[in-house]
Amino acid sequence: VQLQASGGGLVQAGGSLRLSCAASGIIIRNSIPGWYRQAPGKERELVARISPSGSSTYADSVKGRFAISRDIAKSTVYLQMNSLKPEDTAVYYCNLDNYAHTYWGQGTQVTVSS
Repeated sequence: VQLQASGGGLVQAGGSLRLSCAASGIIIRNSIPGWYRQAPGKERELVARISPSGSSTYADSVKGRFAISRDIAKSTVYLQMNSLKPEDTAVYYCNLDNYAHTYWGQGTQVTVSS
């Protein structure tokens, strides 16, 4: 199983980025994909996750600004990030929980300048 994250970069405050996480070797339909982030000196935290039924959960700090989605046919999970703030700066990790195991992708750096 591999999770390949992409889409990070440098953006000004108020800007947008879309992260992608392509999964291979696993079917995401019955799994719980999610995005986590870790800022320097801080613990890794949940940003968003989406259940097999399609319902999504967000950290309070990103509600109304971020949106998680998935394309089951492409085995890809997305994180649309709008109205970015400097405090969103972190390494973002995609994650996939299929109840038997939790898989992590490599991180992608998101830097938001003020």
